[in-house]
Amino acid sequence: MKVLKFGGSSVASADRIRNIISIVKPRIASGEKLTIVFSAFGGITDMLIEMSELASQGKNKYIALYHQFKDRHSVAARELLSEDKYFSLNVAMDEHHETLKDLLKGIYLVREASPRTMDYVLSFGERNSNFIIAEAMNESGIQAEFLDARKIIKTNKDFGSAKVNFKLTDPAIQNYYKEHNDKVQIVTGFIGSDIGGLTTTLGRGGSDYTAAILAGALHARELEIWTDVDGVLTCDPRKVKQAFTIPQLSYAEAMEMSHFGAKVIYPPTIQPALRKGIPIYIKNTFNPGFVGTLIHKEPDPTFKSTIKGISSLCNLSLIRLQGSGMMGVPGVSARLFTALGREKVNVILITQASSEHSISIAVTDKEARKAISSISEEFEKEIEDGLIEPVKAEADLCVVAIIGEQMKNVPGVAGRLFESLGKNGINVIAIAQGSSELNISFVISKHDEAKALNAIHDSFFLSDTKRIHVFMIGVGLIGGTLLTQMQEQEEALKIHNSLRIKVCGLANTKKMIFNENGINLQTWRQELKENDLPSDINAFADKMIKMNLSNSIFIDNTADGNIPDLYEKIFKSSISIATPNKIAASSAYENYNFLKQLAKKNNVQFLFETNVGAGLPVISTLRNLIHSGDRILTIEAVLSGSVSYIFNNFDGSRPFSTLVKEAKELGYTEPDPRDDLSGADVKRKITILARESGYQVESNEVVIRPILPESCMEAKSVEEFFVALEKEDAHFSELLNKAKSQNGVLRFVAKAQDGNVTCGVEFAGSDSPFYNLGGSDNMIVFTTQRYKQRPLVVRGPGAGAEVTAAGIFAEIISAGS
Repeated sequence: MKVLKFGGSSVASADRIRNIISIVKPRIASGEKLTIVFSAFGGITDMLIEMSELASQGKNKYIALYHQFKDRHSVAARELLSEDKYFSLNVAMDEHHETLKDLLKGIYLVREASPRTMDYVLSFGERNSNFIIAEAMNESGIQAEFLDARKIIKTNKDFGSAKVNFKLTDPAIQNYYKEHNDKVQIVTGFIGSDIGGLTTTLGRGGSDYTAAILAGALHARELEIWTDVDGVLTCDPRKVKQAFTIPQLSYAEAMEMSHFGAKVIYPPTIQPALRKGIPIYIKNTFNPGFVGTLIHKEPDPTFKSTIKGISSLCNLSLIRLQGSGMMGVPGVSARLFTALGREKVNVILITQASSEHSISIAVTDKEARKAISSISEEFEKEIEDGLIEPVKAEADLCVVAIIGEQMKNVPGVAGRLFESLGKNGINVIAIAQGSSELNISFVISKHDEAKALNAIHDSFFLSDTKRIHVFMIGVGLIGGTLLTQMQEQEEALKIHNSLRIKVCGLANTKKMIFNENGINLQTWRQELKENDLPSDINAFADKMIKMNLSNSIFIDNTADGNIPDLYEKIFKSSISIATPNKIAASSAYENYNFLKQLAKKNNVQFLFETNVGAGLPVISTLRNLIHSGDRILTIEAVLSGSVSYIFNNFDGSRPFSTLVKEAKELGYTEPDPRDDLSGADVKRKITILARESGYQVESNEVVIRPILPESCMEAKSVEEFFVALEKEDAHFSELLNKAKSQNGVLRFVAKAQDGNVTCGVEFAGSDSPFYNLGGSDNMIVFTTQRYKQRPLVVRGPGAGAEVTAAGIFAEIISAGS
């Protein structure tokens, strides 16, 4: 004998019922002995609860719901049965419906729906569905018989969640099946009856329990629970998209998974099967060929991960009983749980400090007030005397548990767990672990549930592949190039770096788009253009923070002075930042240092390598020198690609003004070249390098020896600027000739030494590293305690979309390592 159970989603419509018949009919024809348990049609139990509540509140709206209930079953029967069968069945169904109608009217008149009455009301869901399905199976050629479980499952009178009396139930089942072994029994799930015949229910998930009770009593070869997912998954797939089916679970692992919120199987279901050693298969009605999950005695030794699954329960409150009066006092715990037991409060998690100073318990938000009241009453005297603090609850919490029998054999599981949480800024409020090491449970804010589940899932199940969620403002030349590079390297990163980068938010000056599953990097331009969401930097940051995705990084590809104002709240939300925007790192030293410390405090990264040399490894080289114990003596640098191009090509063959015009036409300079030639950009860069060297330098302390005479800087337009610059060509030629006379060249050099920072045009002799600089290259020369005789030189393109984007890309990858 095999016992099968199909849930509400599996029988939600006539087509789905036909699908079930197509699954079981070949098996029955091949000689398999089956008993099949069905739930109410999908949504019907909730409908019965709602109409009862409306009736008890004196609201006539229950009548409309009653007619929906009646019509739903009538339509299903009409679609499944021939006209004759439908007519005869409908007569019996009408009697059921009249009884329900009278019952609801009684509730309406007395304005009360007692637990006893509710159990009877709810029974109509299972009785109707199984009655219809039994007839549909008969019509399809299966010899089936409707079995009302109230005949065979006997319980106490705990209406709503009745306890099964197995001493009466098992013999009743066995005797019934001896007399009805020639047909497939179609059994109502969820319901039973007390000794006197009153209808009871077995609690939510009771249909699974019904099937397990039958399997245990009949010594079934196996129990099959058919649902709408491919077995028991590593995590809730609605919250973790990468969740996958667990091939095998032990009974103990399945019990833990179900206790902590796994909806596929309910805790009581496992007990009867466990007692008899009956294997349980979790199968998918809509993918019947899939193997699903097997639950049996032993854990699966071939499963690659240390843990089997991650479960969560939300809408919980953490209640703390604490005070010096608890320390060393026997019986405190007994009194606490007695108080909770009186009010029938279900405790989900318990944790106690070894000092005995406090005990914390997790209960549902709905039961929190009742629990606080009962505990406060129990410890009233101690609270009055100040020995115990007033009882308080922290609401809107979530318990997350990692589960697996193999955890006890592997050291470092807890460290890995809490490292993944810490890296994502998830605060753990309470922790509990049993001595069996079967699970580690902890309490977090409900807001962090999805983020925690994804971070843990990535850490344990996708440890070979890490995901990074990117949010980017600025998708112009640099941003667009970066997205192209990401797309081109997507497969290579997966193969060689075990890294998946998902771009989840993009914004330009007009529009912004979000997609937590990742924006298509081939069509992002079109998606952004067609999107109706107007761009707003504050709204962008708020949405990114609200999405609360694990391993997130914010990319600021702009020169906008307002965006750095958002960095503080971004860091506080445990999101890293990578940016070529120099404003934050060159702002007031106090703000620069505050942001760096804030990032460190929140265990995220503040990445601004591209502030100084685009894709050149300047800041990383500087940090490596310092971290290895070297001391920076001097930094000398050519830090502007545009200015570098002008001076590198200023050899006397063309006037200085002509070279500036050429640089502008080639796009090396800003539309107004004075933005580059003023030295302001170089000042910001050398300020950042000086700070990274350990000096508390302010930008306004940098001494700039101007390139341009005042007449050029004071010109009212770009056109007037070039007129004034041409008049100064002789001045620049004189400077060049002076340099040539000493076998040298002119370079615009920034220097930081002993906390003094300067920028200006300098003579570079043939022995200078800057002498042979060409094109628009940048060069940074580090003279250190170790590199004193031969300084360390970093040279290469210091500007351009490709290299800048590559620099940001490298920082994104480093954030994922």
